[in-house]
Amino acid sequence: MYRSLLIAGTALAALTGPALAQSGEVKSAGEEATTSVRDFEVPAEAPTMDFSPHVETWRVGILGGENEADRLREYGCLAEHVEKQFNVDVELFPASDYAGVMQGLISDNLETAGLGSSGYAGIHLQDPEAVDPLVTNEQVDGSRGYYSVMLVRADSGIESLDDMAGKSLAFADPNSTSGYLVPNYELNRAGYATEGPDAFFGETAFSGGHEQGVVAVVNGQYDAAVTWVSGVGDKSKGYSRGNLRSMWEKGALDMSDLRLIWQSNLITNGPVVVREDLPETVKETYQDFLLWLSYNDRECYANIADGEANGYVPVTHDFYEPIINMRRATMESRRG
Repeated sequence: MYRSLLIAGTALAALTGPALAQSGEVKSAGEEATTSVRDFEVPAEAPTMDFSPHVETWRVGILGGENEADRLREYGCLAEHVEKQFNVDVELFPASDYAGVMQGLISDNLETAGLGSSGYAGIHLQDPEAVDPLVTNEQVDGSRGYYSVMLVRADSGIESLDDMAGKSLAFADPNSTSGYLVPNYELNRAGYATEGPDAFFGETAFSGGHEQGVVAVVNGQYDAAVTWVSGVGDKSKGYSRGNLRSMWEKGALDMSDLRLIWQSNLITNGPVVVREDLPETVKETYQDFLLWLSYNDRECYANIADGEANGYVPVTHDFYEPIINMRRATMESRRG
């Protein structure tokens, strides 16, 4: 049977690692996210292989963002599939923050995890040979991207981003793409400084996760928070997938209580990665398994994808170069 353990997050994580890749032009985070990849085949049957000669335990990292019990429940079906198909015990590691999963992969204490684009970029900048991306999600509209949004209480009187002058904003996690990297980058470029003597906002802080940030706004602890949404589907239900959709499905959120006042450019969907040093046959088989799972066990896929999506599609490192360049530029600006 699979087990669940807790990874303790670290404060510094990959943000303090050396920028090992060459610098490049920072482009839109979603420049590569608008075209669907369809030149692949989904296995007709669930792939099987004996992983036990290669790994003692298949350790799966789970990003923070919602409470631990919900994350373990959602990933339970994945663990059951892996144990059945690959003859290996599974351990689920719901990290307390994004850095916990990132460091677990870099230190070879995890075999796989689903990451945000910024988390993948942070790992790559610290250790380019740590992980390989396998698949990413395709949205219901055929795109491979999503959005960061800023939300406020519907009764707050805040109607637009300009109304946030001097008010408090909660980011999700320093290693979150939609919960920090992209909104921080785009807001600053648009003239809404998030820190320093010319800061537009009265206060910015990290809430500890996407769900925590939304709850903090609903409870009046912050004026606004940023989180992620697919941007397609029924808005009253939190769109087709994303943090708001997950909270709505659990009955933890009424979308009529919120107002969205800002939306980012399209962001590349994050990858499911595996340790780079695993045998190629293991990596290829696990990629085929993920493709099979997303099209053949739709309930399980929806659980781990935070809502409705078409399924997984193969992805390579090149897809994330815009985000890697953005994260590098952000790191360099903070050092400067």
